[in-house]
Amino acid sequence: MRILSGIQPSGALHLGNYFGMMKPAIELQDKGQAFYFIANYHSMTTLVDPEKRRQYSIDVALDFLACGLDPQKTVFFRQSDVPEVPELTWILSTVTPMGLLERCHSYKDKKAKLAENDLEKVNHGLFAYPVLMAADILIYDSNIVPVGRDQQQHLEVTRDIAIKFNNIYGETFVIPEALIREEVAVIPGTDGQKMSKSYGNTIEIFLDEATARKKIMGIVMDSRSVQEPKPDADNNIAIQLLKFLAPPDVAKNYEDRLRAGGLGYAELKKALFKYYWEYFSEMRVKRAELEKNLDFVYEVLKKGAEKARVQASIVLKRARKVCGID
Repeated sequence: MRILSGIQPSGALHLGNYFGMMKPAIELQDKGQAFYFIANYHSMTTLVDPEKRRQYSIDVALDFLACGLDPQKTVFFRQSDVPEVPELTWILSTVTPMGLLERCHSYKDKKAKLAENDLEKVNHGLFAYPVLMAADILIYDSNIVPVGRDQQQHLEVTRDIAIKFNNIYGETFVIPEALIREEVAVIPGTDGQKMSKSYGNTIEIFLDEATARKKIMGIVMDSRSVQEPKPDADNNIAIQLLKFLAPPDVAKNYEDRLRAGGLGYAELKKALFKYYWEYFSEMRVKRAELEKNLDFVYEVLKKGAEKARVQASIVLKRARKVCGID
């Protein structure tokens, strides 16, 4: 079984990235042959600063390795180091109906938000994003693609494109399946919305202590008093995050106390900070060590790209042959 996943280097990775994608991906290393990539081509639809893209790309590599990605078990690489991907993207574009892309919720949502300020920012990259994603997936004969709810439609687009190509030119691509973990479908941000860099409501994985404490203590709560019972405690942002960071019995205890009344929000947020800080403590140490050995990190990415290109060239050659380019 081949597992494929990617993550954009568009800013510091946060708890939503970790619990929604990174942790599940790392756990899957032992379940099959994992291909994980840093999606720096995808980041170009929203990030235009080249130096930030370079830095964020190495930051993603550092974060993943610090959090437990094993380069002996996983093919880990930068998307741009596999030139076969953009070529396959063009080939797939020629069988992708415009209507299929126009129906994508992500494109429509981003277009609506950008149009409010600057319609010129609605670029072809945003529109064709699912085709590049399809190439990312199909070029490695991927069987399983772990995705969040917000990416599920794009995986369906990938399947549609692959099926159409296969119908036109003959069996060429493996049809991938989505793997969705319901319990981590949405990680709440500090404002209660889905945690996202675009909302500015993130808690990053590797913050310094003072900044992390300030962010967590700044989580917005309602105005109910300490003693007042809170029957909706399970909807509290801090409780929801605590369920990911603390042992289950600890999280349940805080939830029960909040529901019954008598637990103050300040005490709850202090507990959340404590368990956040402890959860990533060993990973922080490992990341600091990796930062001192960037040659190792670049070598991991280089070797990963070499392995990825071996598989990518096989699939691209197959696609080129059936459609008459070779």
